[in-house]
Order: sequence, then C-alpha cells, then structure tokens
Amino acid sequence: MNRAALLVLADGRFPAGGYAHSGGAEAAVKAGRLTDTASLEEFCRGRLHTSGAVAASLAAAAALGLDPGALDRAADARTPSPALRAVARRLGRQLVRAARAAWPHQRLDALVRDFPKGAHQPVVLGVAAHAAGLGPEDAAYCSAHEGVSGPATAVVRLLGLDPFEATAVLARLAPDVDRVARDAVAAAHRAAREGIDTLPARSAPLLEIGAEAHAAWPVRLFAS
Repeated sequence: MNRAALLVLADGRFPAGGYAHSGGAEAAVKAGRLTDTASLEEFCRGRLHTSGAVAASLAAAAALGLDPGALDRAADARTPSPALRAVARRLGRQLVRAARAAWPHQRLDALVRDFPKGAHQPVVLGVAAHAAGLGPEDAAYCSAHEGVSGPATAVVRLLGLDPFEATAVLARLAPDVDRVARDAVAAAHRAAREGIDTLPARSAPLLEIGAEAHAAWPVRLFAS
C-alpha cells in the first residue's frame, strides 16, 4: 500500500472542495434535527450507513477498474435529488483537478475528456486512488471517512460545538467506518463479477429533501 499517497488523499487539506460542503448538516441544523453532540453522532451514523455506504462502494469499484461511465450512471440512479447530483459533479470536477496535479494519469485525463460537467465525486475518488497507486479498500476508507468527517467539521462551525467532542464522535464511529469500508470492497468485487447493478442503493430521504430545500436558501454558510 502506498501509505503516503493515502495520507495525502485522505487529508482534509487536500484541495478537493469538500471544506465548503456540510454533507447535509446545515439543513439538518436548521430543521432542528441536529442540535448537539449526541444528534451529530446519530446524523453521521445514519449518513454513513446510507449514502455513505453507496459512495464508498462506488469509489471502491472505480479503484478496482470498473467502467467510470457505468459507475457514474449508477451514481445518478442512486441520487434522486437534482441538487445532490449537481453537488457531486461539482466536487468531482474539483477533485479531478487536484488529483491530476498530484498523480498525473491517463484515467484521470479520460475523466476530464469524457465528463465535461464532471463525474460524481465517489467515482473520481476511486479513479484518483488508482492513479495514486492505491486499491479499492483505500478508496472505500477515504470515502467512508470523508462522509462523516465533513459533517462533523461543519457542525463545529454551525453550532459552536467543542471540536474535541466532535472528534470523539468520529472516534466512536470508527468501527462503523471499518464495517462500511469492508462491505464496500466486497460489493465492488461482486459488481465486477455480476454487474454494476448489484452495488448498494440505500436511500437517505431526509438528506435528499434537505438538499433540495438548502439549494433554495438565499443565504447559507455551506454550498450544500
């Protein structure tokens, strides 16, 4: 495993644009569903096991070498919200720019050529992992960790939570991240054998509804 590359890809300072997004946390805060450390943990766990598991499986499959076009269509089918689809593609465009600068690779070049509006971020993440010499397990871990660390960081800013408590939430979620990453890798290998339609398609309706409402706000702290 290329551990140094994994650290770079998983680092929150990697300029992939995620710092500007709350992962649905801002809408949940306004709706009163996310108010403290306990509800942050519930929110992150729910996100991890639904949309987070889907994203991790897509990233693992892309790192394994499955067709990015087919994976991107699968991501579209698993993302009912137009606002979230737009966000995923915007993040994908930013991520591919950063990844090409760090690890020039023909598969990343192909993403730019074949997806002028951007591919879904998990698909790009998997291709970037491959370009960095990483495997599907690494891509799945990066995706799953990002799925909970982004909202946790955002909520510290949104609610003024103690950052130590937010970090403790992430530490308690570590076994769940492990499980989601392992399941995502298994799903990617199954998709390689049986077809991409076998990838998880778990639903997170409140995230989808919240994303549509959030996109219409005239003033917001985060882009999503």
